Amino acid sequence: MRELPSLEKLTLSFSKLPGVGSKSAERMAYAVLRMDEEDRATFASAIEEVGAKISKCPTCGLYREGDACPCCDDEERDHSIICVVEGDRDAMTIEKAGYRGLYHVLGGVISPSKGLLPEGLSVSSLLERVKNGNFQEVILALSPTIEGETTSLYVSKLLSPTGIKVTRLGYGLPMGGSLDYADGLTIEKAFEGRKKI
Repeated sequence: MRELPSLEKLTLSFSKLPGVGSKSAERMAYAVLRMDEEDRATFASAIEEVGAKISKCPTCGLYREGDACPCCDDEERDHSIICVVEGDRDAMTIEKAGYRGLYHVLGGVISPSKGLLPEGLSVSSLLERVKNGNFQEVILALSPTIEGETTSLYVSKLLSPTGIKVTRLGYGLPMGGSLDYADGLTIEKAFEGRKKI
């Protein structure tokens, strides 16, 4: 039996999500098909709303809804520390561990095999922020993978002429692991054990 074109399109759309294989995408598509009309409309509206209302902060790179950044515009945060992360999910994990400084999202890590070179990351805007800000410390909170380590070394080398203290998370995180899978206590201990690069 031939697949229905609309259902096939929905299945293909779900399969583009990270960690969703073809079988899971198919199950999700059929689940949407079984929803009543009101729930399906709410689901579609939520997807459209995310695209229309959420954008990246031009300063730190975190997602924001509206013009105000919940991080950059928060006067109760420590504006003397900036934590450099690969992506938003890493920032959310760190936030849950109690960090209350500022962030800078690189948008990835250096990985020539995946076509990610330093020019494709927001390193130049980080350097500009550090030059124009009153930061006392830059914390490199990148995943402890070869790519993360390479990126940390690259960024720390570029920051060294500024004279600002550059630290990285302690090795409480497993090598080869990913930050967004770490629990809050591990992240907290990694912050406590950070070292100057």
